[in-house]
Amino acid sequence: MRVLSVRPEEGPSVFKEILEDLPLFWGERDMRAQHQPVWLRQFASDAVIVREEGVLLGYLLGVVTTRELAYVQLIATRTDQRGRGLGRLLYDTFLSDARSRGARRVEAITATTNTGSVAFHERLGFSADVVPDYAGPGQTRVLFSLALLPDGH
Repeated sequence: MRVLSVRPEEGPSVFKEILEDLPLFWGERDMRAQHQPVWLRQFASDAVIVREEGVLLGYLLGVVTTRELAYVQLIATRTDQRGRGLGRLLYDTFLSDARSRGARRVEAITATTNTGSVAFHERLGFSADVVPDYAGPGQTRVLFSLALLPDGH
């Protein structure tokens, strides 16, 4: 198994690969609208993927900003690969890079109905706050936040 940062020139092909395999990651959920090209074009070098024998098993799409903030848009593992620690591995890799680039906090969001995501993020040490109208009127979301401290502190 290999955990890799996406090189900018690879971004478009990884994007295409993810879109072709969305049901393998998300089942029946229609997540296409969440997979905007910007995540693997403009922010490709912040993305992290896991491959085994050339097969994409998981991915994390996010960005490290210049405001000491890292943000995770999506994290997914193939439904038949869950329980292997791939999500934690993706996050550990992203957080290590974000920390080394000066990020002091990482955030992510999910729908209040996504209890699996809430439990996963809480296991990783994120706080989870319900924010009414986060995504617009009547669009409540769970905002995850995790403080990143420099190594050794």
